[in-house]
Amino acid sequence: MEQGDFWKNLLKQSAVLDPVDRISEVLFGLIMALTFTGAISVSSATPNDVHQLLWAAIGCNFAWGLVDGIMNLTSSLLERGHSLSIVRKLKKAHTDSELKNIITDEVPALFSEILSEKELSELGQRIQKLPDPPKKNLINRQDFISFIQIFTLVFVCTLPIALPFIFLNDLYLAMRFSNSIALVMLFSGGYILAGYAGFKRLPTAISYTALGLGLVAITMALGG
Repeated sequence: MEQGDFWKNLLKQSAVLDPVDRISEVLFGLIMALTFTGAISVSSATPNDVHQLLWAAIGCNFAWGLVDGIMNLTSSLLERGHSLSIVRKLKKAHTDSELKNIITDEVPALFSEILSEKELSELGQRIQKLPDPPKKNLINRQDFISFIQIFTLVFVCTLPIALPFIFLNDLYLAMRFSNSIALVMLFSGGYILAGYAGFKRLPTAISYTALGLGLVAITMALGG
């Protein structure tokens, strides 16, 4: 494999959002939206109050989606820069002891404990044989696709929560529909994550729903 192709494929793969990332973004967006809709008082809110809160929720999630997407790009750049600097250090190492020390400092504790010194040294030698890592263009097309995914997940999840208030004149009924949709979304997220992690689906989904509602309550209590 050519040098450019090797690192290009590796960096592309590292930019793809996994299920935990995607569901977490939805949870963040839901929390933001629910802190606004939860502030609506059925007994005293006027149509103008509801209108303002909905626009505030949409604006908040729009801004949060942008911020979270940009932070993801920044994090990817910094993590890759660090990883590639380790590769360069390994390529400059001259002894097995140097290779072992560098790898031991970087790999998870589990691997450093179960791998023998010989295996750590062999791993370092294999990394030394890799093509030289790039010095620029650490952000690629997939990173911007991930940025769009993050923004979309955070922003779009506001809409199902807000739609009942737009189409239903009965504020009490709209609140119940909105909360029901939020519960279904939280439960579905937990159900999907359970399958990804190999946990029992129903208990995990219920726990995830409770966690989401608890975070919303804490956020509202703290004035979020």
